[in-house]
Formats: sequence, C-alpha cells, structure tokens
Amino acid sequence: MQLNAAREVIGGSQAALVDAVRNGADLRIYTEFLHNEHVDVTSANSDLVQEVAEFAVTYVVDHRWVAGLMNLRQPVQLPAAFGPRPSMSFFLYNQDGTQAIARPFLDGFPMAGLESGASTEPAGQMPKFHLLDQSDVGTNAPSENFVYDFEVYRFLVRPAWREVLQHDASGQITQGSLADLVAAFTSGSAIKVAVSGFADRLCTEGHNSTTHEVLVQVGSAYYYTETRLFVAGTHPLIRVRPGVPLRYTSGGWDFGWLLVRSDGQLVYRRYDPYTLATNDEVFRGAVRWFVC
Repeated sequence: MQLNAAREVIGGSQAALVDAVRNGADLRIYTEFLHNEHVDVTSANSDLVQEVAEFAVTYVVDHRWVAGLMNLRQPVQLPAAFGPRPSMSFFLYNQDGTQAIARPFLDGFPMAGLESGASTEPAGQMPKFHLLDQSDVGTNAPSENFVYDFEVYRFLVRPAWREVLQHDASGQITQGSLADLVAAFTSGSAIKVAVSGFADRLCTEGHNSTTHEVLVQVGSAYYYTETRLFVAGTHPLIRVRPGVPLRYTSGGWDFGWLLVRSDGQLVYRRYDPYTLATNDEVFRGAVRWFVC
C-alpha cells in the first residue's frame, strides 16, 4: 500500500495490507524526508533522505486495522551518531500514516531538561510535524502521538510465512498439526507467532477490550519429545492497549518478552517502562504458529 504526503491511499489497499500481515507477512515501511526539515532544521543540507524501517512487531486490531512497531531501534542523530541518551525508540505507525513513539530511557531515571519528552528533534521548529498529544513528559517513559508529513509512505510486505499450527487457549488444536511445526523447527525454519488478546490486561476499568492479535518472531524454541510440548521465546515486543488507531497513552503500554507454549500457556516477562522493574504475568491465549 502507498500513501501520499496527505496520507491518502494512492496504490494498493488497506485490505491487502491487513490480509498480508494477518497471514504473517513481515512489514517494512519506506518514507522520504528532507534532512533539514526532519533531522536538523538549522542545517543547510536539503538532501532528500530515503528510509526503510523494519516494524518487527505487528498488530491486527478488530480484524481490519494494522499497526507496526519498531522493537530494536536506538535513537540516532543522522548521519553520524547515536542520540545523546540511551533509550529505546519504540516508533509506532498505523496503516493511515498516523505515528507515535514511546521512549523508555535505559539509564533508569528522568533527567529534567535533557530529552525529557519523547522527541529528540526540536519538534516545534518542524513545519511538517504535527503533535497530537503527549504523555508522561519528564518521566522515564515519555510518549507522544503525532503525524509527520513524509513525502511518501510505502507499506512493504514479505509474504514468506506459512501457518502450520493453530490452537486455542487450552492448547486444543483447531488447525494444522504440531508435527508440521516440529518438522519445520528441526529443519532450521524461522518461527513467528500470532497471539490473540495479548494486550487485554492493559484494558482496565474504562477501557473496553478490542479483538486483536500481536505477531512477533521467535528467537529460541524447544520441543519436549515425550510430553509433546513446544516452547518458544520471542524477540522483544511492545504491549499497547488495543484500539483503532493504536496509540500510546499514560499507563497504556509496556514492553518485554513472551514465553509461548503449545498447550496455550504464556508467560510475559514485563518491564515497567517507568521504573524498568520486571514481573512475570502468566496467562492463557490462542496462538497461531508460522514458519519460514
């Protein structure tokens, strides 16, 4: 799918994007911007910069809406350096081009006056930057929702994944087979999971839950041959209170890792973004397993 600077669909379709991501496709997004409009507004460098970013964590919300999140990005000061303070840049792009960022600082404490908000650029001086709202400025985990008017947006998918197993929250197989998953696993295939209802526990009083799946690749996997139990640990992922569009709110997101089992039991090693303290949440969920 392609959007123009006004975020109007000019190629492909939202339905095709949703269908691809729901079926496990990897997502990357291509954008264009001018260096002195987006990176350094005081610079005379008007070079057009092309960017392609990986959005390795994807959400499908209400069976109709896709959002992608960067889960491994550190802030950079193009073209030569990292940002001045260690943090994660959990950028979030919705299928309509609306964007967001959450920035947990990795040194563990807020520093007044030094990047205490989520933006690392002087947002007020960027005419193409439109801030929608901010949360938790001055804390260890600021976030904001915004639109930056990129010259073009291209949502690029790699539909290389094949679904081999689907089971409900009790581990009852509803489609595919465990044997197919194990055969691909022992042959060295990459594995991706789609977990239903992952962010439901963020839907506290006053926030209704919305049907959703989160998709993320697995790092390590293990198969217990006698008990026929498949266990996998995911890459890092960001949990966001589900909605259309997906947005960051105060207390409405965190990050961590998932331990996923073929009997429907899941464990979420949660990092509190405000304190970096951890705790484990054990729950059950339906899972779809993909191989590539």
